[in-house]
Amino acid sequence: MPTDYIASWLGEWSQQVNVGSTALKTALVILMAVVLGCERSKNRHAAGLRTLVVLSIGSMLAGIADIYFITVLKVGFSFMSAAVFIGISIITANTIIFSSKNQIMGLTTSVGMWAMSIISAVLGFGLYTAALIGFAALMIGLLAFSKLEIYTKDKSNHFEIHLELKSRGSLQEFIAAAREFGLKIDNLELNPAYANSGLYVYTVKFTVVGKSLAKKSHSEIIEALSVLDCVYHVEQIG
Repeated sequence: MPTDYIASWLGEWSQQVNVGSTALKTALVILMAVVLGCERSKNRHAAGLRTLVVLSIGSMLAGIADIYFITVLKVGFSFMSAAVFIGISIITANTIIFSSKNQIMGLTTSVGMWAMSIISAVLGFGLYTAALIGFAALMIGLLAFSKLEIYTKDKSNHFEIHLELKSRGSLQEFIAAAREFGLKIDNLELNPAYANSGLYVYTVKFTVVGKSLAKKSHSEIIEALSVLDCVYHVEQIG
């Protein structure tokens, strides 16, 4: 078995199936799940604290069970962990939804749950160092790169908006104004979620083509669109 630095420091007992190693792994996986769950709940994302704790404990126990099956019962593959990963894939797929603004929601939480289940199983196998490094990388990806993602999106020449117009006839006026601003309309769809509601709601995808808009942020462009007489409400999607 490859050397795990933390396990080597703790002693051989930490990689065996016993009460002490199980208690340690359980404490560590709960701590990691709490940190990730608090981050998701704080930002009002799906799958909060309790969900991640339960998921992580289950994945860790699958890893421990596989150690027992492989070392004691001589089973040739990790079938418990494989079953868990299949189940997690089904669960996380169902957490991805489309909002009324045609925006995909729950994708980051879904892959975060999937990644956390793998980290928990790795910890269950006794690979403490790999699990902790993987968890640290996961949190860096969620916390640090979110700001970079927002920055790069705001500098992109492409963006999408949720548009509410005051009347059906206002659409032509809005299109003309957008083109005059220097925006190319790549796609425009009537939002079916608001059908028969009396609202005139559209999802619009733009490309910035005007030189005067090249240095403006998406929020500045949307603010300019929001003051048009025909617009009731507008906001960026994503």
